[in-house]
Amino acid sequence: MRILITTFFVLGMLIVNAQQKAPSYPLITHDPYFSIWSGTDNLNASTTKHWTGEDHSLLGMVSVDGQVYRIIGKEDRKYRSVLATGEEQSYAVRYTTLKPGPDWFHNSYDDKDWISGNAPFVKPYHNNGTNWDTRDLWIRREFEIKTPDFSNLSLVVKHDDGAEVFLNGKEIYHFEGVISRYKYVELTETIRANLKEGKNILAMHVENTGGDAFLDLGLLEEIPPVTEAVITEGEQRSVMINATQTIYEFRCGAVDVEVTFTSPLIIGDLRLLARPVSYITYSAKANDKKIHDVDVFFGASGAIATNSARQELTVTSYKKNGLNILKAGTTEQEVLGKKGDNVRIDWGYMYLATPGSVVQYISGKDSAVSTFQTGRWSAAGERKGTDLFLNAVARLGKVGPTEKEQVFMLGYDDLYSIRYFGKDLQPWWKSVEGSTIDMELASANKDYRLVTDQCKKFNQQIYADLEKAGGKNYADLCILAYRQSISAHKLVRSPQGEILFLSKENFSNGSINTVDVTYPSAPLYLTYNPELMKGMLNGIFYYSESGKWPKPFAAHDLGTYPVANGQTYGEDMPVEESGNMIILTAAIAKVEGNASYAKKHWSTLTRWVEFLVSDGFDPANQLCTDDFAGHLARNTNLSIKAIVGIKCYSELAEMLGEKSVATRYSDTANNMVKRWIQMAREGDHYALTFDRNNTWSQKYNMVWDKVLQLDLFPKEVYQTEVGFYLGKQNIFGLPLDSRRTYTKSDWIMWTAVLTDDKKEFESFINPLYKYVTETNSRVPLSDWHETISGEQVGFQARSVVGGYYMKLLEKRLIK
Repeated sequence: MRILITTFFVLGMLIVNAQQKAPSYPLITHDPYFSIWSGTDNLNASTTKHWTGEDHSLLGMVSVDGQVYRIIGKEDRKYRSVLATGEEQSYAVRYTTLKPGPDWFHNSYDDKDWISGNAPFVKPYHNNGTNWDTRDLWIRREFEIKTPDFSNLSLVVKHDDGAEVFLNGKEIYHFEGVISRYKYVELTETIRANLKEGKNILAMHVENTGGDAFLDLGLLEEIPPVTEAVITEGEQRSVMINATQTIYEFRCGAVDVEVTFTSPLIIGDLRLLARPVSYITYSAKANDKKIHDVDVFFGASGAIATNSARQELTVTSYKKNGLNILKAGTTEQEVLGKKGDNVRIDWGYMYLATPGSVVQYISGKDSAVSTFQTGRWSAAGERKGTDLFLNAVARLGKVGPTEKEQVFMLGYDDLYSIRYFGKDLQPWWKSVEGSTIDMELASANKDYRLVTDQCKKFNQQIYADLEKAGGKNYADLCILAYRQSISAHKLVRSPQGEILFLSKENFSNGSINTVDVTYPSAPLYLTYNPELMKGMLNGIFYYSESGKWPKPFAAHDLGTYPVANGQTYGEDMPVEESGNMIILTAAIAKVEGNASYAKKHWSTLTRWVEFLVSDGFDPANQLCTDDFAGHLARNTNLSIKAIVGIKCYSELAEMLGEKSVATRYSDTANNMVKRWIQMAREGDHYALTFDRNNTWSQKYNMVWDKVLQLDLFPKEVYQTEVGFYLGKQNIFGLPLDSRRTYTKSDWIMWTAVLTDDKKEFESFINPLYKYVTETNSRVPLSDWHETISGEQVGFQARSVVGGYYMKLLEKRLIK
């Protein structure tokens, strides 16, 4: 009995010691569209947001003896349209694509030769507005104002690329670069004074330098929130992040409240992982041994079901399977109608489902709080409009030292998730014939205790695994990466019946199933569920084997999320992606102990390995996964990938009984290693390229040689590189290479595995831990940051942080 008690005590301590500080805290995490985070250390200090930064507001309050305490979120701003954007309703403008005269933005300009068209102007065209496919576009929007007296007016713009805006002949906005979501620019009193009663002109010029194009603008007036009583901020006493849960503790006067967000992404249980339902659990108990009247409130913005908060919603209420349910979705419902990077879902429906005796009501987002304060809520029915909020109130009644609990559930039915080579695929959870979201909500409610117990056990086990592999700071980093990596994918079944686990390149370019995003993400999935790893490769294999991708090397991607009709990236990465696919196939074989998956795709793998043999050792000028750093010819790290890929093919051939083939490719790889060492050596390290002196780079691709036990590179090569890297570190980590001071944290994690020395390993990990816990970039973990300032450079919420699990994968594979 004593051993059992000690075991549970130790596991409990592991959870207590889990990551306490994060750039952004995961709350609801399921897929690239259903993903809500808190960007402040205190949950009630800011509006909760979608990972893109758009407000996806969740609100939570507790009433203790009539005193209201806020514990979740803050009200997001509410606006009234003075001049609607095209997201809200299409509007007519005069426009030209030919450069006009210098006074084109003045009210007196004669635009009779311009064309009349409807905004927004877009490329690619999405059945709304006007197609725009030239470099430059000029528009003039005329509108009437009856009373130009606005206390808080904002210009709302979205443009790709740079733009300038004029109001009645005076410049009010100028920005060089892309604004890929609607930006609110508060207009000063001086600018507002430029508005006049009667006719006004907004003029805008956008220059599209390449790729997608967009132009839209409008005017919105902020509406102050409605408050009828003072709200007290609950005192946040702690926050704890586990693999599947984020847990907050608050003191609300005489009552302590624990709020737990559970997204049950248990990686080995695909049915549960695919269920699009999160739990929000309130647990309350008195801290003064007395009895108190307690009501709890949870609300969610209907904007969670929109791309832009200005889109019209329909919200309805109903009861089913013992649940009180609110359902919200856009009126338009253009299923799979939008694709791209900074895009949120505006099809399908979100659900707020609550068991027990509760009151639900629909409100404007500005009145959700005041309605709870006053208690003047009424039963929900149906409502249409913008800025709507879904609310649920549960009466806990008399609460003393014994804890009382209320569970709320937030779910999403996207109807169809992915367009895959012309066929629209439903989410994985609909693979069971007849499945409906009501059934999923009912099952989630029925299984609540079982699921949360599973989550707690999994949280404990994965943390113990990680801490044993790499220490506490390493474990904390990996735990923070867990839900982020999984929720950057969508799980569906292909028309051929294969599992597809498709990533989105969040804030890098919006591609779907990018091979060089799959590659760094792989260690998490290889460690805990290789079926998901196959789901990341299956689509790329199909693309080649169906003849849709005829090139002799692997494709870069399958399209732009959520449309997987074929590669949309503008440039191939031949050595990069071919090496990635072969290495990951070999890693699956190593984990599973057989090469049956490779056997299914042997002819394709053979075609790709031949390409690596002919073109991989000394790569031509081309992109690799670090394409943000630009092209490189003769890239030594990319050369390593080719060499490792060739040896991996040899290992697979050996497992399949192809002895002569295995020997031939093994000899090829080993001979390449000898040449590589000779050509890349530059004194105390190995160079960035074969032809550049005084350069260096992280040779993170070498990690597979060690982890898969390929015996390619002598141990001295690892030691030489590691010793050199330790002298190049900055306060927030090791730079990617000698060109810049920025880095990729996933690659640092791989580089760290090249050493067997615990202190050296921690010397790489600890600066990353410092970055994660001290960065001012309050976004879901960015894998691309500056090593001197600790600021985000780009990318966020990407799946590649699954690469943090490389040390754990090494421990699993090397006994």
